[in-house]
Amino acid sequence: MAFDAVLADLRAPLQRDPAARGWLDVVLSYPGFHALVAHRLIHALHRAGIPILPRFFGNVVRFFTQIEIHPGAQIGKGIFIDHGSGVVIGETSVVGDGCTIYQGVTLGGTSLSHGKRHPTLGRNVTIGVNSSVLGAIVLGDNAKVGGGSVVVKDVPANATVVGVPARIVARDGKPVGAVPDRPQVEMPDPNVDAIVRLGLRFVQLEKRLTELERGEASEEEAWSWVI
Repeated sequence: MAFDAVLADLRAPLQRDPAARGWLDVVLSYPGFHALVAHRLIHALHRAGIPILPRFFGNVVRFFTQIEIHPGAQIGKGIFIDHGSGVVIGETSVVGDGCTIYQGVTLGGTSLSHGKRHPTLGRNVTIGVNSSVLGAIVLGDNAKVGGGSVVVKDVPANATVVGVPARIVARDGKPVGAVPDRPQVEMPDPNVDAIVRLGLRFVQLEKRLTELERGEASEEEAWSWVI
């Protein structure tokens, strides 16, 4: 099983990274692959109940790859950690098969309890650069997280979330609360529409206040309109 997982991890960059120049390139030059292979060995030591050594070896791997994966994290097959600098995967994290994780991603906890406190990722989840997925939440199969997002709530399968905090902007390939013909490669800020509406409201209020100052509207009419 471990050998199958390593082979799947080796194939993942070849399938998802146009810059990959063959399996030897991945073996020699991809820190994400190095970190995953090392983690599979370290995780076996952790499950065997061996003290101290798993965390020590994990720190050694972090020093060389800049990727920190806690020995207790459960990592599926065919994972692709692209570039990988600054990636942190917490102790009770679960990463499903086929997930893609970009640099700067944190799968972190929000609790000091000793139970489940890190995220669970389904199959084929994509986490964009510098995103944080926090707490014992679940991201469904094929979910996508836009770069720089902070996810603190469950994400349904086949949904795309962006923003701080992250909100659903697409589901099953169709925009949610956005312009229908917006290209899917664009990651809209879910707060933009609200800010635009607020700006229009300010313009309308200023117009009413100007009318009031000129005596073109009664005070009662102006306040009733504002309320």
